[in-house]
Amino acid sequence: RKRGHRITTQRETILQIFREQAHGHHLSAEELHMLLLEKGSNVSLATAYRTLKLLSSLGLLRELDFAEGHKHYELKQDTLPHQHIICIGCNVTIEFEDHFLEEAGQKIGARHNFEVIDAQFKIFGLCPTCKETQKKSGQMPSRMQSERERLRAGRRLKDGSSDKA
Repeated sequence: RKRGHRITTQRETILQIFREQAHGHHLSAEELHMLLLEKGSNVSLATAYRTLKLLSSLGLLRELDFAEGHKHYELKQDTLPHQHIICIGCNVTIEFEDHFLEEAGQKIGARHNFEVIDAQFKIFGLCPTCKETQKKSGQMPSRMQSERERLRAGRRLKDGSSDKA
């Protein structure tokens, strides 16, 4: 309200949905939209996206990118700085705290004369279940395969090499 934005019923409902989420559960706009519909709210997906962006810009939500092609959000209030480890097989996300990473982000920012407002460190890999499944099947999850290809393509562009052997 202090920044000129009204606390609408819709915005309060969205914040309440985030408060009701289990620790470590992050919502996408699509997931939020489904939960709003379940609560009887007649909100469009576009409105859900706009409201998430607004609440993020106001510092009430934290926007996260887990390299899935869409953003996730979590309640920013009362959360300690934390990082995420994400399974690219099943999308399970584990939150962890590492003060070394937090301090490193602050030091790197200071070295470049930046005031660090937020720093996100993410680890992508396979959880034990998906790792075992991959070992048995011999198949790499498609998301892991496409991520490796993307990284290799980026390296080829940087060093000027081509795909030709």
